[in-house]
Amino acid sequence: MIEVSDLPGNLIGRFEGRDYGSSVSFFIGTFREGTGPGLHRHPYDETFIVEAGSATFTIAGDTVELQAGQIAVVPAGTPHKFVSGEGFRLISITPADHMTQEELE
Repeated sequence: MIEVSDLPGNLIGRFEGRDYGSSVSFFIGTFREGTGPGLHRHPYDETFIVEAGSATFTIAGDTVELQAGQIAVVPAGTPHKFVSGEGFRLISITPADHMTQEELE
């Protein structure tokens, strides 16, 4: 059993599967308005579950607004980023035992 509050990170709780005998990794994040990661990509799919608020996602050059209750799947190798709106909280799930990413900007 793991408490989310025990995961490393400040606004983001990061779960690296290999540290817990799991083949899946994820992060749970609460973001201040106007913040988010720069353009990047991963060697695996990434699934975003928006829990609260909204954010503007750029995925493969297309821009979409995601709201609470929506899910987006970003295929492996696809450049993506987001900028959070007010009260934005999400879960990001990856089918890998640890997270890696290539920064593109």
